[in-house]
Amino acid sequence: MLSLDREDILLAAHATDWRDALQQAADALVAGGRATVAYREGLLAREAQSSTYLGQGIAIPHGTPDSRDAVLSTGVRVLQFPDGVEWHDGNRVFLLVTIAAQSDEHLDILRALTRVLDRDGVSERLATASEPEQILAELGQEVKPARLDADTVLTGFPARDRDELVLAAAARLRQAGCVGDGFISAMLSAEPRALGQGIWLVQSDQDVSQAGLAVVTPEKSLETRHGRINALACLARVPSQGQHHRPLLERLLILLEDGGGDRLPGLSTAALLARLSGESATAQVVRVTLLNAHGLHARPAKQLVQAARDAGERHGVIPSLRLEEGGDGVVSAASLTKVLGLGARRGQALVFSAATEDQAKAEAALAMMVAAVQAGLGEAVEPLADQRPTAGTSVIESAGQTSDVEAPTADSVVPAVAASPGMAIAPCWVMRLPRFDYSARSDAGADNEVARLEVGIQEARLQLQALVNRAEGAEMAEILSMHEEMLGDPELFVAARESLEEGSSAEAAWWSAIDSAARAQENLADRLLAERAADLRDVGRRVLGVLTETPLPSAPETPHVLVTEDIGPSDVARLDTTRVRGLVTALGGATSHSAILARSLGIPAVVGAGQSVLAIADGTELIVDGERGRVSVAPSASRRARAEEAIAGREQRQAAAWESRMAPAMTRDGHHVEVVANLGNTAHAGDAVERGAEGVGLLRTEFVFMAHPQAPDLATQITQYGEALDALDGRPLVARTLDVGGDKPLSYWPLPREDNPFLGLRGIRLALTRPEVLETQVRALLTAAGSRPIRLMFPMVKDLAELRAARVIVDRVRDELDAAHEAEHGQPPQRDVQVGVMIEIPSAALTAASIAPEVDFFSVGTNDLTQYTLAIDRGHATLSAQADGLHPAVLRLIEMTVNAAHAHGAWVGVCGELASDDQAVGVLVGLGVDELSVSSRQIPLVKARVRELDLATAREQARVALIQPTSEDVRSALDALLDHADTAQGTSLDTLNQESV
Repeated sequence: MLSLDREDILLAAHATDWRDALQQAADALVAGGRATVAYREGLLAREAQSSTYLGQGIAIPHGTPDSRDAVLSTGVRVLQFPDGVEWHDGNRVFLLVTIAAQSDEHLDILRALTRVLDRDGVSERLATASEPEQILAELGQEVKPARLDADTVLTGFPARDRDELVLAAAARLRQAGCVGDGFISAMLSAEPRALGQGIWLVQSDQDVSQAGLAVVTPEKSLETRHGRINALACLARVPSQGQHHRPLLERLLILLEDGGGDRLPGLSTAALLARLSGESATAQVVRVTLLNAHGLHARPAKQLVQAARDAGERHGVIPSLRLEEGGDGVVSAASLTKVLGLGARRGQALVFSAATEDQAKAEAALAMMVAAVQAGLGEAVEPLADQRPTAGTSVIESAGQTSDVEAPTADSVVPAVAASPGMAIAPCWVMRLPRFDYSARSDAGADNEVARLEVGIQEARLQLQALVNRAEGAEMAEILSMHEEMLGDPELFVAARESLEEGSSAEAAWWSAIDSAARAQENLADRLLAERAADLRDVGRRVLGVLTETPLPSAPETPHVLVTEDIGPSDVARLDTTRVRGLVTALGGATSHSAILARSLGIPAVVGAGQSVLAIADGTELIVDGERGRVSVAPSASRRARAEEAIAGREQRQAAAWESRMAPAMTRDGHHVEVVANLGNTAHAGDAVERGAEGVGLLRTEFVFMAHPQAPDLATQITQYGEALDALDGRPLVARTLDVGGDKPLSYWPLPREDNPFLGLRGIRLALTRPEVLETQVRALLTAAGSRPIRLMFPMVKDLAELRAARVIVDRVRDELDAAHEAEHGQPPQRDVQVGVMIEIPSAALTAASIAPEVDFFSVGTNDLTQYTLAIDRGHATLSAQADGLHPAVLRLIEMTVNAAHAHGAWVGVCGELASDDQAVGVLVGLGVDELSVSSRQIPLVKARVRELDLATAREQARVALIQPTSEDVRSALDALLDHADTAQGTSLDTLNQESV
């Protein structure tokens, strides 16, 4: 546990702002040999996630898990700012308790400081302290928590006299690690003191390493020459910690005040601990396990407190709370500082109690608390079942339970997330994750289990090296190499080693370490990073397979569609692409490594299809549509025929599309639709042109900002944007201005933590808070473009006011550049500049008529527009398949946008995934969309799709789509139109044949 010394405290510091204060704190840690200079970025990144302000003028900055590599040794530095520092969340900070920690030690500091927050006048005393000792006195030397739990309580002990009870109590403290043999010796001569009601106390400070209280009760009240004994308490005090043991004495006082001394013999351990915690003997009690990965930290604690207050308002009783094991007794569940002070961790049991004469109200209030905890207190939680298996049990490493899930019916279509394009038809093989049978405990000794684990890790590393050597493509080799690095992560081995020292087997210790790390990863705000939890588990399963000698699942020798709950990158690397026709997973998102690797191998794939696909019988024929994100189960003859035709024609279409990729995308009746590229990096502009792009419809400029440790300067940005403009050779470039915030934070631009960052500071909202950053970017884009066509596009605009605020900056910068050019060259420059906005927020589409007169173009970002319109996170594990841009509500917003733009002479592009959806292309053209911006590899096929259309057909597709009630109905109706067109064409050919005869 972290401790605090005089040398750790720096007084009378001064800072210009909170960043300066954080820099000084980081410098202090570096000067003390606790961290490298890189740790500052971790401190800033943590503030970007959420403010570390606690209250009473105290903030507790600490790094993120990613910054732990910059920690040299665990330590603390305290900086006092007498004048105060305005923190980024609006609070005033007088004391920074800055922590460099290699694990979660900061949670112990947090718990200790929450006690400080209860004292009046703390902030003033901290601000005016002139000696380090004053700060130490306020904060309190960090010490081990006093012990009073099931390990220090013994009930129903068959003692014959008082001395046996004394020795039994002392032995409990020694077994708990609180005292040594010297304490036992002191107890032999100690004289217990009667407190009343048959409760006795004996105490000592000899050979004590941790304060603790043992309480022993006899089988029944014990009559001795000293008097009646109902319970004997043995207190271990640490002299250097002053009154740290006082709360333990207060627990005994609770027993005395309760007046139930005679009832103590016969109580169970749990009941005795409840009485010692201050829980009323008449209170109703419920127990619930905390499942949150990081315990009761600030966010879930706030949710719990709010639930308690709601219970008070609805039922007139505010529940109390304690930990079943450890803790400081009963606290009000409506007090945030008290709840935080419990320091509850994942897996601990929370005990709620309600003391009221109205039993129904008590039950209702407690039910509210249980429901809140089980729901996750605002966080995604998972059960503990597979985290710590009991001895002798077998572990099935699979989160999915399919026994109660029915398989999809014949000829049904299962929606999923499109992950890798293409279509495949084949019988399925359902690969279930391997079953690892092992004992959770080992009698072989920690050293032996450590050796076994080391051998298992080394063997797994060799396997990965072999996979890297035969990996197809650099991307796959890179990810598998990352897995190899994961195996060498010292934190995983240290975590496993701790469990091994406690008697766990090598298998159980390793999986516990892997599972804990994966759950922590899953709770990260960054979706891309959270999805990497699958990589951790993939690595973990590989080692388990070595340790348990469990063979990997054996795939059929015949062509098949692989169906599995989830699939790790090393599983993908083992796939025989000559046999695996397609891939379907129950879990996962389109950005998971599994999806990335499937795309790299060219395997049609869908992910996030749900648990029902795992119940499909082996050998059932499936159609995997990796373009539209659909799985057809046991398809009908007509559906299969259409799929076969689509597959047969795909290669032909691809070859033909590639040959004609440089020709413009003209419908059969001569209507031109621009097909341009979405780019995430200027280096790919040349490749886009080679694939037939008529320009760039979306350049995500945030890549320039994310590639640097600080905001890139003007020269850097000019160079980067110039690369793309050079490659485009006069073709237009639509550059989206900086779009960060939400799921794309910048380490050097920390933001207050938001409960829903997708509805918070992001896009143009964030850029307008730092207009100098936006101004530099606009200046760089206009300078790099010169006379070449440049289109400036603002993201996440909700209405005309935001556009005008951004446009003021563009107009001013352009005027300055034009004036400078004219002064140097004697004439104004020739520029081709347009200004537009992304339509991503429904309000922008609904008010497009008011925005259109002041822009040159709109670009519809269908990904965000869909998720905001349908209220579905497109990265949601179970709902993302329903986030379909062909939903009629989304299409109506696009129609409104097009009509408003065209009425004022502006053009409209679509730059989301919908633009390359084969079914959607005709609908979008029919709605009047002028430009389709797609990934570079899709350009030839999208151009080819446009050439297959005529405007009348496209407008009919749009009309039919707009009158449907759901996206599923839209797709079915478009399928029906296609079938009708095919039938009509066939009838016409038959007629011609008959006439020729």
